Amino acid sequence: MRLLIALLLVAWQGPSAPQRTAQDSGVAVRLRGISAVSMQVAWASGAGNTVLRTTNGGASWERLGSPGTDALDFRDVDAIDARTAYVLSVGPGAASRIYRTNDAGTRWDLQFTNADPDAFFDGMAFWDADHGVAVSDAVQGAFIIIRTDDGGRTWVRVQADALPPALPNEGAFAASGTSVAVFAQRLAWIATGAASRARVLRTTDAGRSWQAVETPVRAGPSAGIFSIAFRDSQHGVVVGGDHAKEDQAIDNVAVTADGGVTWARPSGRGLSGFRSVVAHVPATDGTFIALGPRGGDVSTDDGQTWSPLAGDGADTFSAAPGTFTGWAAGAGGRIVRLTFGGVE
Repeated sequence: MRLLIALLLVAWQGPSAPQRTAQDSGVAVRLRGISAVSMQVAWASGAGNTVLRTTNGGASWERLGSPGTDALDFRDVDAIDARTAYVLSVGPGAASRIYRTNDAGTRWDLQFTNADPDAFFDGMAFWDADHGVAVSDAVQGAFIIIRTDDGGRTWVRVQADALPPALPNEGAFAASGTSVAVFAQRLAWIATGAASRARVLRTTDAGRSWQAVETPVRAGPSAGIFSIAFRDSQHGVVVGGDHAKEDQAIDNVAVTADGGVTWARPSGRGLSGFRSVVAHVPATDGTFIALGPRGGDVSTDDGQTWSPLAGDGADTFSAAPGTFTGWAAGAGGRIVRLTFGGVE
């Protein structure tokens, strides 16, 4: 099996060039979700009812019991600790579901099943074990956002009068499970595309009400923002492009320094291709990594200037809180552990 980690070979050798360790996931399906809890614990998810977990830094990955009996595609996993995690399956109607485990996958509780045949859930994020938010593509001009305050036992749809109108065909992308970002206890952002404009939905009251903000990212039927990440309450980055034209990098990144109230093109060099995920490296002031199926880029100045990384790409990435370390995952069950500077 080709090593994903041709992913980040030697095109860029700046101060935060990552050290790379290829890992054996034990599966061959495409992995679209990953969630790092610590330097030892991470969860991954993907097609074919696949949920994986490591508790030894990725030296080995265990395939957990499947949450469902249907052929589900788990595009997003949000882990709380070594035993507790949420997974989101995607698809129209009842194919969009949320499950939770409290015992490392021995048992999964089905917490939410989408009842709208026209809805398609794309991503979710959690402030903590009890409070989270999930988003669907818009239906008939209305956004569908649900939230929980009790660990997913109940999910409540945000009222229509607390949401901006959706643009025709507007929705999020489920490419990496990172179309939703949260910070602290009340801030969250949702990235959109597939419409005439790419926007960011922003909340400051834990998802009870939302406002739409314009971005300079180019949008279209297969284009827009695919991923959003914040390093603190003010500094964030969105990335994307056109997944039908992965080698193009035209207006596919934007940055904010005011909590997402305004977004601007970066002042320096942009991305080198379509990118499906962006993430902040927690133990740094302003290092972000952006990855796509055909390559990656790194910025050390809050997304203002990007340097390309040669080699194969990845669909998704998650960094462990407070560390320089994270995991990338993608097609063919490939997983790589990345360490950005320092010794961990």
